[in-house]
Amino acid sequence: MAKSQRSLYISLAIIAAALGLTFYPLPGDQVQTLVVVSGSELEPPLKKLIESFHQQQSQIRIDLKVQGSLDMVNRFIDDRNDFQPTVLIPANQDTLKRLEQRWTAPEPAFYGEPQPLAKTRLVAITWPERGKALFPDGKFSWNRLETAMKAQQWGSFGGSANWGSFDFVMTDPTRSNSGQMTLSLWLSHKLQKSSLQTADLNSPTAQSAVSTLKRSIYQPARSSDVLMQEFVARGANDADIITNYESVALNRWEQSKVSQGQPYQIYEINPTVENKPTAAIVRRQVNEQTAQKARQFIDYLSQPDQQKVFIQYGFRPVHPDVKLEDHATALWQQNTGIKLKPQAQIMASPTVPVLKEMGRLWERSQP
Repeated sequence: MAKSQRSLYISLAIIAAALGLTFYPLPGDQVQTLVVVSGSELEPPLKKLIESFHQQQSQIRIDLKVQGSLDMVNRFIDDRNDFQPTVLIPANQDTLKRLEQRWTAPEPAFYGEPQPLAKTRLVAITWPERGKALFPDGKFSWNRLETAMKAQQWGSFGGSANWGSFDFVMTDPTRSNSGQMTLSLWLSHKLQKSSLQTADLNSPTAQSAVSTLKRSIYQPARSSDVLMQEFVARGANDADIITNYESVALNRWEQSKVSQGQPYQIYEINPTVENKPTAAIVRRQVNEQTAQKARQFIDYLSQPDQQKVFIQYGFRPVHPDVKLEDHATALWQQNTGIKLKPQAQIMASPTVPVLKEMGRLWERSQP
């Protein structure tokens, strides 16, 4: 009897130990969560890619947070998040340079070199009827846009008086990269310079140009995807034309057909700026082991199969072996106004000092 009881106890102990290993994995097997902060333009493809990454890497969980690119930098530098970021992915690689210039700790801000994940460019988006009145030759024009902004009313510009006021909208250039890039293109046009200098932004011409822009914009959006969603949901009576990323415009084009009964038209801006959403692993409160897991995630996003997912959401690939023309989905083949091989000249992004001065000019200018 005693021998049988001992055998029973041993069996129960073995079962308990096995259950313990099942529900309480060893330290090396524990799931680790990485907090990835991204610009809103990347949210749709990242959600899909994170899901597939989880299927391959069950021990790494990605917690995605979305912020405007400049908000991302300011909140990180000032430590104003209620979470600890592991990876930052702003819309523009130059935004990370801005962070590095503000970084005051003795060690570098990031582990290794930041990694570009995709690319996109700034475009203009308007409703077809408005576009025909605004750009009768079918090409975007800053001069025509300025005339409309100064006229303020469609009836004074050649459009229908029933359309009411002329409304141009962009994102807030102190919070979002697309607004900042719009402002830089507008100022380059007005100052007739391909490369802005800080001294240029203190001129009466620059101050007048920003005042004209602010006068037309009732309330800039906080992020690129929020702007696109509002533009689609509210229709032509709320905004006549906006600037945004090509990727965001392509990704929401079908939605506009459903919600407004007609799709919007996308116009190439020439010259334009190209942005590369770029991932950086931060050092603050991130150890080497965590950084290595973050590198696995970034490497995953950079591979050809994942680059093709970015294409599905309107981004252009950065991997040299992935050609857009070979993998263009139906999204790219609709009559949106977008070309697989655009003709627009690509301008260099302004330097960090110029971007800072542009932000100050925007904040102090009066409509």
